[in-house]
Amino acid sequence: MEYTKRWLSLEAQVERLAQRGLEVDDPARAVGLLQSIGYYRVTGYLYPFLESDEYVDGEGHTKTRVLDKYRPGTELHHAESIIDFDRQLRLLVMDGVERIEVAVRMRTGYVLGRASAFAHEDPACFDDSFTRANTDSRDPQPSKQVAWLERVKARRESSDEQFVVHFREKYDDHMPVWALTELLELGHLSNLYRGMLQKDAEEVALAFGVPKKKMMISWLASLNYVRNAAAHHARLFNRKLQNAPSRPAAGSVPLLDHLRAPGAPKEDFGTYNALAIIAYMLRSIEAERSWALRLAGLLRTFPTSHALSIQSIGVPQGWETLELWRE
Repeated sequence: MEYTKRWLSLEAQVERLAQRGLEVDDPARAVGLLQSIGYYRVTGYLYPFLESDEYVDGEGHTKTRVLDKYRPGTELHHAESIIDFDRQLRLLVMDGVERIEVAVRMRTGYVLGRASAFAHEDPACFDDSFTRANTDSRDPQPSKQVAWLERVKARRESSDEQFVVHFREKYDDHMPVWALTELLELGHLSNLYRGMLQKDAEEVALAFGVPKKKMMISWLASLNYVRNAAAHHARLFNRKLQNAPSRPAAGSVPLLDHLRAPGAPKEDFGTYNALAIIAYMLRSIEAERSWALRLAGLLRTFPTSHALSIQSIGVPQGWETLELWRE
């Protein structure tokens, strides 16, 4: 389908929002908001405020469709409030994930380095799935380990970190794994962890209170996803996580049992699940609960309205009574 919609001035965009039912008491303020963040970002935050209705499809199933009209009582300040809340949430997520990332780097290099300073180059230190090349003549591919080493080599060569320059000049650019891990982004780190031998991977996982390698893989992928979303200023509010963290079996991680509670909002796809994982893992890194307490403080400011409640981001009823969020 060819795109045929015409360009609209900022003033015309405000008129368009008003035609869709948004109450705009101060058009100049609305123009200022659109000028600073754009029409599609504003309407993304306003999506939960759209009206909807139910219909029966051709197979007799009842479904819900979202209409192009805002619910009565939807005002510009509703968008401004949730945008500000989400901005603060992104900053907290970046802070929490950074602390976890640095700690996982250290622990991974520490465990692998015990076998060899250059364990990352040794196939014996990893699962066969990580070290085996695809020899299919129709699509031959190097092993995941070789591909990983190439990506990390490019990152190392482009780095101007002083310790990298030191190894480049004194040791012919040959870095031990406990130094190399300091260069890894969370995506690189997650891929390396996935390839580790089961016993080594579970040693790393248990250091963060995670019972299984498979669960740690899921959590690292989820943290990488929300970190990337936050770093690129994407919306975390009302987001369905494409990489949702797996929820522990009941009793295996008591602090997170509530994620499996009946009727948990958004089940395992809401942003809250990633927030709970961050808070839980930070307990193994820092004695203070400062991050969890700051997040709890932000959640208390959630801009509840006629269309939104804190359950919109997957926060469960009674969350403030959970030990995870208490000092």
